[in-house]
Amino acid sequence: MSDQNRQLALATVAFALCFSAWGMVAPMAPKLEDELELSNTETSVMIAIPVVLGSLLRLPLGVLTDKFGGRLLFTAMLAYSAGAALLVGFAGDSYATMLGAGLILGTAGASFAVGIPFVAEWYDERRQGFALGVYGAGNIGTAVAAFSIPAIRDQWGQEVAGLVFAGVLAGFALMWLSLARDTPGPRPAPPRYLEVLRSGWDLWKLSLFYFVTFGGFVAMAVFLPKLLTDWFDYSLADAGLRAAGFTIVATAARPVGGWLSDRIGARTVLAVAFLGVGLDAVGLSWQASEPRIVPVTIFCLTMAAFLGLGNGAVFKLVPLFFPHAKGAVTGIVGAAGGLGGFFPPLVLGVVKDATGEFVLAFVFLVAFAWFCAGLALGMERTTSAPATS
Repeated sequence: MSDQNRQLALATVAFALCFSAWGMVAPMAPKLEDELELSNTETSVMIAIPVVLGSLLRLPLGVLTDKFGGRLLFTAMLAYSAGAALLVGFAGDSYATMLGAGLILGTAGASFAVGIPFVAEWYDERRQGFALGVYGAGNIGTAVAAFSIPAIRDQWGQEVAGLVFAGVLAGFALMWLSLARDTPGPRPAPPRYLEVLRSGWDLWKLSLFYFVTFGGFVAMAVFLPKLLTDWFDYSLADAGLRAAGFTIVATAARPVGGWLSDRIGARTVLAVAFLGVGLDAVGLSWQASEPRIVPVTIFCLTMAAFLGLGNGAVFKLVPLFFPHAKGAVTGIVGAAGGLGGFFPPLVLGVVKDATGEFVLAFVFLVAFAWFCAGLALGMERTTSAPATS
């Protein structure tokens, strides 16, 4: 295996493990809702809370990665995530402690902003789309949490789940420290953050695209266990397993989105992805009143594929448009995606409490997705962009 592929593999596993910790709360939420006697809105807040800190911290972590390198930053992230996972394991006695533990756990979600510039430095422009898509497949960590957390919690308790996840993360932190390395040579001067923020419409358009693609992925992945238990009265383990299927499909589609963007252009991939997401959201809004498992499964899995394609396409464009500020722009765009995963679960919970159904929440997704499809179709067919510093 070449050195660059070895670093890509290490970064992908590190990201997947951090994301598995980030996804610990959602699979437990339906059971905690019953045990702690929570409303739909309270449960939605508990599910969404881990997203908040992870979203906001992507900004500074992207800049710190530009300055200090991904090896050091990912070591710190893995060690921190181990401690946070342990805390969640022992926080199930009250709603307040779960909210606090979930907020602390949210930092693990910021790991995404560390790996993108780390991986991009190892690959040239022609292969960055595929490499970053492979790295993004670390999203599979939420699937690992979705099917393993309920099983461990039901069999041995929430404390053991925390201990298992913490042990795996701590062990890989030592492996990462031993094997990972930054690209050779001096590090470039870090970009000036305010200049990056003022870099114009390209930055905010990418942020909006990721708000919908990654935000939609996170929102559906973390809310599906509750959605499926509400609609079909599944057990926690069954709902978690089906939610894991959504994550697996989205994760598998992400490198495909990067690969296709390398060949036919990110503009085309994004337009198709957003149009498809909108159609699936129409289908779910139709099913929300009287859900049936076969059409719901079809709409959810095809939506997962479209969201994964869109995720891969967005991060093909980041190093292309901002080659000298990859970490900073990754932080900004990644934060937008994280916030996109924070609001939909809240909207779903509030809409369900207010109307008794989820229909209106999916209608909102249709509007957002098709608006982004129009923006993507309006992008120029460029393969390069001016450097931004």
